[in-house]
Amino acid sequence: MNQRDLPLAFTAEVAEALAGGRPVVALESTIITHGMPWPRNAETARAVEAEVRDGGAVPATIAVMDGAVRVGLAPDELDRLARETGVMKLSSADLAACLVTGRTGATTVAATMICAHLAGIEVFATGGIGGVHRGAETSFDISADLRELARSPVTVVAAGAKAILDLPKTLEVLETLGVPVIAFGQSAFPAFWSRDSGLAAPLRMDDPAEIAAAHRMRARLGLGGGQLVANPIPAEAEIPASIIGPAIESALAEAQAAGIAAKQVTPFLLGRVLDLTKGRSLAANIALVRANARLAARISVELARHRPVDPL
Repeated sequence: MNQRDLPLAFTAEVAEALAGGRPVVALESTIITHGMPWPRNAETARAVEAEVRDGGAVPATIAVMDGAVRVGLAPDELDRLARETGVMKLSSADLAACLVTGRTGATTVAATMICAHLAGIEVFATGGIGGVHRGAETSFDISADLRELARSPVTVVAAGAKAILDLPKTLEVLETLGVPVIAFGQSAFPAFWSRDSGLAAPLRMDDPAEIAAAHRMRARLGLGGGQLVANPIPAEAEIPASIIGPAIESALAEAQAAGIAAKQVTPFLLGRVLDLTKGRSLAANIALVRANARLAARISVELARHRPVDPL
């Protein structure tokens, strides 16, 4: 399909960067609408965009507004999104419906990957991916993020999967789907707020250029889907498992007792962990997403440096 037939609206900065083959990093928008209150949400979004720019790439925060997928947000659009209430939390299932009904929607990992690929963006930075929820053997609660990682050819930089999830089962599903899981700079799979989940990462790479080369090689081999780059939270911002573990278990027990289900599970758990850690989890979340933006920019720079040349 011709890109001009798609409901994409680019900022001039992002359009010029893509047209010129310069590095661009996609950013999700649920961190703005569902992650924290105004004005901290807007301040954090701008700080993450600044990390991408400092790394030599152009940030493209993605959201659905006014019947179009916004690929990059102007300052007034970002502020409007950060202040708006009733914003839809978009995954692959409701992206199209949001567009045709004219509602405002913030993109999760799955929806951001879809939109980034349609826009021609190869790298995406987020906090942590969704995955297999604890108790999924009875609830069947598995994030669409995993399926999208197997479909959209986008390299996703995250601090692993959210620690509230069943991490061993999440890794098993990713393996089944053929998604490369690459720990950056260490052999352990990180656990979002903690650097080490106690699980070995399937792959390890220490150089952004090598990650970019693997992205290109997958395309040459005709392998579908993307890569998950698991970037551990900076050591100074880490919350040890001995502290975060009991908070997660308490939040999970409360969610089960209250009958929280479906899309409400993750925001409830993250909110309770925030309360139980007296705000420490939010500070760690901001630190890790900024670190992921920095690494994503480095990977994007390498991809731009070795962009395939179209045959004449």
